[in-house]
Amino acid sequence: GRTALDRVTAHPGDRSVALDLLAADALITLALLAQAQRAPGELGAFATSILQDVRPGT
Repeated sequence: GRTALDRVTAHPGDRSVALDLLAADALITLALLAQAQRAPGELGAFATSILQDVRPGT
């Protein structure tokens, strides 16, 4: 998921990365769903950790 997201952010506004964006979105969505099923009480922290990985300092 991270590789697909990196490709998207490297080419903002470029339609050629649309499939990479959809793939990254799907993988992140599945990761959040799996976390919600495994440990719902930790979902917020998990989502925050994903954001911090993508945008350090947030």
